[in-house]
Amino acid sequence: MKKLVLAYSGGLDTSYCAVHLSKDLGFEVHAVSVNTGGFTNDEIKTIGTKALQMGASSYKNIDAIDYYYQKVIKNLVFGNVLKNNTYPLSVSAERIVQAIKIIEYAKSIKAEYIAHGSTGAGNDQVRFDMIFQTLAPEIQIITPIRDNKLSREEEIDYLKKNGVELSWQKAKYSINKGLWGTSVGGDETLTSDRPLPDEAYPSSLQKNDEQQVKLTFKKGEFIALNDK
Repeated sequence: MKKLVLAYSGGLDTSYCAVHLSKDLGFEVHAVSVNTGGFTNDEIKTIGTKALQMGASSYKNIDAIDYYYQKVIKNLVFGNVLKNNTYPLSVSAERIVQAIKIIEYAKSIKAEYIAHGSTGAGNDQVRFDMIFQTLAPEIQIITPIRDNKLSREEEIDYLKKNGVELSWQKAKYSINKGLWGTSVGGDETLTSDRPLPDEAYPSSLQKNDEQQVKLTFKKGEFIALNDK
């Protein structure tokens, strides 16, 4: 059986990939998630259980929080890096670390193939592909969502037909949580005339009044928030 490593987050896109690659294409799927600060221990257990339910032969979580901070976040803080003076590059910075750790794992188990759930929109596909191709050009990349031009609605329909039960309303949105930030994507983020509904966010606003925040730095490195 053909051995494949799947970059797996437990979300809709990668869950579709796990089922499709194992059931329809006959791959031996080894699901891997990389924790860059967005997962609790309970969430990691849930992701692992889901990966196996979706047809993966194995699941592994790689803890890259310290690596992510030392190699990336610390330098973003040093440089006060903000795209358009607004966006701290939270997702794009994560993807670099995730791609490096995933390809290292794929090489360690001698996988012939590697897959990710990026769509044809945005730059995640480029980040994954470039790092995979650079660090392991001998491993073939498979991208089911991008190649088949699938919408989230089509993915949901496919999983329903294959007996997969998810929180379908939540599955309408792509949520990325990490040490350096959280992003939410969905139909509303593809236009400028509709706001995201409150239920799309993974956490709700706790305070509505003005807050004073104290940030402490030592030699340019952030070391405390409100003296903690």
